[in-house]
Amino acid sequence: MGLIAPRLDVIKPSPSMAVTARAIEMRSAGIDVISLSAGEPDFPTPPHIVEAAYEAMRRGETRYTAVDGTAALKKAVAGKFRRENGVDYETSQISVAGGAKQIIYNALLATLAPGDEVVVPAPYWVSYTDIVLLGEGKPVVVPCTEAQGFKLTPQALRAAITGRTKWLLLNTPSNPTGAVYSRDELVGLAAVLLDHPHVHVLTDDIYEHILFDGRAFHTIAGVEPRLKDRTLTVNGVSKAYAMTGWRIGYAGGPEELIRAMATVQSQSTSNPSSISQAATIAALEGTQDFLRPRALEFQARRDRALELLRKIPGLTCQTPEGAFYLYPNCSALIGRRRPDGTPIGSDDDFSLYLLDQARVAVVQGSAYGLSPHFRISIATSMDLIEKAIGRIAEAVEALR
Repeated sequence: MGLIAPRLDVIKPSPSMAVTARAIEMRSAGIDVISLSAGEPDFPTPPHIVEAAYEAMRRGETRYTAVDGTAALKKAVAGKFRRENGVDYETSQISVAGGAKQIIYNALLATLAPGDEVVVPAPYWVSYTDIVLLGEGKPVVVPCTEAQGFKLTPQALRAAITGRTKWLLLNTPSNPTGAVYSRDELVGLAAVLLDHPHVHVLTDDIYEHILFDGRAFHTIAGVEPRLKDRTLTVNGVSKAYAMTGWRIGYAGGPEELIRAMATVQSQSTSNPSSISQAATIAALEGTQDFLRPRALEFQARRDRALELLRKIPGLTCQTPEGAFYLYPNCSALIGRRRPDGTPIGSDDDFSLYLLDQARVAVVQGSAYGLSPHFRISIATSMDLIEKAIGRIAEAVEALR
């Protein structure tokens, strides 16, 4: 009898975290590596949020809280959903956890029976399919090509649904592509879902406030209220508020589901950090004035990165509409060879070549379920973006 459970055979460590870890190791060895792999804003947590955490500690708010969030934070989350998304949740319909990833994990572990199907549009965030597999579900991956704007169409959704479908996972703005579903596009998907009342929707809205070119954000329960009782609306403070290390995610959904998620959390981590919860109240209820300027800075970085990437022969890139990633297409480079003669046979090979040759860390498209692409993060300074893409250009020129 082996030590490691067989369930671990069906999943893999997060590829983006693995690339980041390798870049850190190379830096520790004195190698000059620029990492464009991490999905973490380079902005600091706003001072009023930090101050709220400090004041909470001074007040002695350092003990256990309710398993899935304090009453005060649940009230703040419900207010945020009502104010910004037009969705009305009671506090009994709110869950708070140690990050949006834990929210998604709790929801899928609480609901999936062996063989239940989850529709996952690709490209997808790397953890979606593995969490489904851990819950003994079956990911039904639906390729959403560059020609489709990397978005799920109503026709493709309808074709993917079977009698075993339990969830649709929807992410807008998207990691890794930056694609944003418009209101009309969500209406089209909602029409299909209304025809299939056994299908629930988990919508991951973590990049809600990082939108470009004047786009508006829409979430499916706000667009189609008839789906509210079948939707888990997931969000958090990691990305927009630059609070990745604070580890707070939250969601609104049906009360029965929220109770089940609390049961899962009670037997795993129990409550998220009391200090982080106090800080999140300040994030949601305090000034939001910094959000737009930061989004505009990401937009400026996007524009510069696109300008430079599109000058590199063999690379193309669709314009991201939100989030802080680009998802270039490297299909024209597949089949070329490294200077030492080693062939580039996939986006995995190309991404590894960039790390070895250019000392630039990116994440291969295969990790997100759609090749041949690679993801770069623009959540770093303009100077490093320019320097990294310059190195990529030199590495591509060296291919033969």
